[in-house]
Amino acid sequence: MPGIATGVFKKLAIKRQVSLGAIAAAGAAGSARYMRRVTSTLDLTKATYQSAELLDSQQRRDMRHGVRSTGGTLSGELSVGSYQQIFESVLRQAAVGGVVSAAIPTLAAASTGTRTGTYTRTAGSFLTDGFKIGDVINTTGFTTTGVDNNNQYCMIVGLTALVMTVLTLDATPIAAKAAGDNVILTVVGKKVFIPSAGHTRDYYTVEHWFGDIGESEVFTDVVFTGATISLPPTGMATVEFPMMGLNMQTAQAQYFTAPAAAATGGILASVNGALIINGQLAGLVTGLTITINGNYAYPSGDGIVGSNVRPDVLPGPIDVTGQMTVLFQSGYFRDLFLNEVEASVASVLTADNSPAPQFAAFVMSRVKYTGASKDDSNTGLTLTMPFTALENVASGGAALPNLQTTISIQDSAFI
Repeated sequence: MPGIATGVFKKLAIKRQVSLGAIAAAGAAGSARYMRRVTSTLDLTKATYQSAELLDSQQRRDMRHGVRSTGGTLSGELSVGSYQQIFESVLRQAAVGGVVSAAIPTLAAASTGTRTGTYTRTAGSFLTDGFKIGDVINTTGFTTTGVDNNNQYCMIVGLTALVMTVLTLDATPIAAKAAGDNVILTVVGKKVFIPSAGHTRDYYTVEHWFGDIGESEVFTDVVFTGATISLPPTGMATVEFPMMGLNMQTAQAQYFTAPAAAATGGILASVNGALIINGQLAGLVTGLTITINGNYAYPSGDGIVGSNVRPDVLPGPIDVTGQMTVLFQSGYFRDLFLNEVEASVASVLTADNSPAPQFAAFVMSRVKYTGASKDDSNTGLTLTMPFTALENVASGGAALPNLQTTISIQDSAFI
């Protein structure tokens, strides 16, 4: 008698399909990849139809299975580099490489606080170079008293053509240095964001392999329809990806024969890193949740004649919403809601405390808060502030300080 399937023996592998209806090839070419997970709940469901006949027996005599579909959620702890393909599909664009400046001999560094500073140039333009607020950058080329700035990752929190205001990820000061060195600024890793044109549509083949009982379930034409990133006050940051698909097939052998190993990037916790609101380090936020919803749906109707499989999973507009919880110390955060003030929100999470850590960053440059309710406890009071992020068309685009997008994600391990 076979044993009972257990989660520790279950393996999850995914591979992007060439197109709708084309199951991903099982072999190594463009290999499938094992995925890290806490849970993966993808399953097949079927509509059912019940006979409406009125019979002398006063009973139901038949029912049938109808249109098939698959759905579920991939849940994981947020880790560096682990979910690049999925984030690309959710935001409908492949990750893009960051800006690398030419050598800037006119750049000077100055400290403006415990972990903030400025890079100021007298020629050229950070904006036309393509740098954006929220970018995590690396600096090289400083000499003598400025060498501590080399290979020290910073997030850009303010930007004009000639002045870049930065915040160090490891909370150490910027070292002052006069101009004269050939300094190069590099955006670390890659970024993915919702584009203004050229959106992609991706479908996946997903396998659950239950190795302890020799059973395979292969789900086809799966779409990752959104993402929820949760940054709690304590514990690991988490991510959830809802899925919709069209069909499933089973076998007693593993379908993907040579999946690549799962990514090994560090797991992120919300207490390690920084949260910046309107360019300022926010020390009162106790939790942040970001939800990306692609508003996918099956075609209207319950199927097509002659097939028990729906024809497609259709995208809608991408909505980005979320919620912050904030300790109630002043009216600043409440008044952002009361006065309908647009704010920027940037969160960077680090896997260690080194000057150049693994990291993931989430940037929304145009956020409107939709509430500011307070609890009433006998300890510190907390504001709960839901928000909606919007496409930044006013200060986003080429040679402007922000991307023309609703949300961008930068990861040091995106390739």
